Amino acid sequence: MPVNKVNWQQVGHVGEPGRYLFRFGWLTITPDDLAIWTQFPTASFTLVQTSSPPLAVESDEAIVETDEFHLGAFELPVASGPTSPDIQNQDIQNIHRPDELAAVQSPA
Repeated sequence: MPVNKVNWQQVGHVGEPGRYLFRFGWLTITPDDLAIWTQFPTASFTLVQTSSPPLAVESDEAIVETDEFHLGAFELPVASGPTSPDIQNQDIQNIHRPDELAAVQSPA
């Protein structure tokens, strides 16, 4: 399976966690995913396919299966231009794991 990535713009800048239907299937977006996109709006996430539950369970209709995805690892675009490597390294060091984001206080 090829690695597919998605950015915030491609998912319509969703603002609430939830399960959304896109052309590629269902995507579950968590509060942690949104926290990363809020901090880094140009971040791209890897789409991770999960098992999909049948949509027609107790029916005579054929079972319709739709691909289910969640967001995996993310990456930031490479800065173009005369940005100092020290600034880039500082930005990378400031990236927090989603479970740490709640504990990080924003500067006043």
